[in-house]
Amino acid sequence: MTVMKTPLPAVVDVPVALAGRQYVIHVGPGLLDQLGERVAALRPTSIVVVTDPTVAALYLERAVRSLQPVARTEHFVLPASEAAKDLAAAAKVVDALVAARADRRSLLVALGGGVVGDIAGFAAAIFMRGIRFVQVPTTLLAQVDSSVGGKTGVNHAAGKNLIGAFHQPGMVLADTSLLHSLPAREVSAGLAEVVKHGLLADADYFAQVEGLMPRLLECDDAALGPVVARSCAIKAGVVGRDERESGERALLNLGHTFGHAIEAMSGYGRWLHGEAVGCGLCLAADLSRRMDLIDSGDLQRIEHAVASARLPVRIPGFERGRAIEQMRGDKKSEGGRMRFIVLERIGRAAQRLVPDAVLDATLVAGGYV
Repeated sequence: MTVMKTPLPAVVDVPVALAGRQYVIHVGPGLLDQLGERVAALRPTSIVVVTDPTVAALYLERAVRSLQPVARTEHFVLPASEAAKDLAAAAKVVDALVAARADRRSLLVALGGGVVGDIAGFAAAIFMRGIRFVQVPTTLLAQVDSSVGGKTGVNHAAGKNLIGAFHQPGMVLADTSLLHSLPAREVSAGLAEVVKHGLLADADYFAQVEGLMPRLLECDDAALGPVVARSCAIKAGVVGRDERESGERALLNLGHTFGHAIEAMSGYGRWLHGEAVGCGLCLAADLSRRMDLIDSGDLQRIEHAVASARLPVRIPGFERGRAIEQMRGDKKSEGGRMRFIVLERIGRAAQRLVPDAVLDATLVAGGYV
């Protein structure tokens, strides 16, 4: 089927180079209306768009209109939330693919934030042993982090994302103009991952983000584009070197062992993922200081960066024993031994076993009783 060509917007293309294959993250404004043109090269037999009610009201019509000239396009609106990100949700997407008569050459498009991307990506991984999918992230957190790298999955009562698969997208389209519709709280949540990328891999980038924070909070286009692209490039580089998290990729979990525990203990959805990670970054920095890896000045600088993103530096009130139990069950624990991502300095992270006494002192300082 012939696809009408229109001028493409200026974008930054960030390659994700994997063993024997590559895909591209396209970053820039106006990409949603170019979705059909960009996926046409994949030559899908049919397309199913998965989204949630909020995003559907804003963007589904435009996405479907762009895709219809490429192939028969259907959609499924998933009542997605972190609390409902489970096997049942993934099964609903599989049911939608079956109802749409999808085959192995069909394409699933995940149009939404991290929850939609995780569920839809996992469904794509297991339907017919794997079909292609494209990520169209609509939140800042999804654009800079969850849509990149091929991690898909759903939650289990025992922990976040315990059920999942590595399934790389065919491409990612990060339309930065979609971020203007985000609530302020969601923008801040995405900035947690931006701060994390600077802390673990690029001190100069961290400093740049510190200076740009007021403009990022206002979703200033000139500031957002380069930041989204740089965060994607940092993550893409790590993923390209360690796709299945056998070593270096674990560094991307900086702050996440704490953050996942906060989400689980408070009930998924009470705190946004980025809010829990923001607090987790501060706890990881405190842990690093107690291990004499960074100094108090670095810790204060990190806490200030998190606070300036309008994220919680502390989320107190949990019982320490329960927090430790939750972290022992995290995917980043090995044989019950507590392994954390710590900062050797701003711009460089490492994986370390942490003594129980040091962890306990950090939790006490964080307000855990």
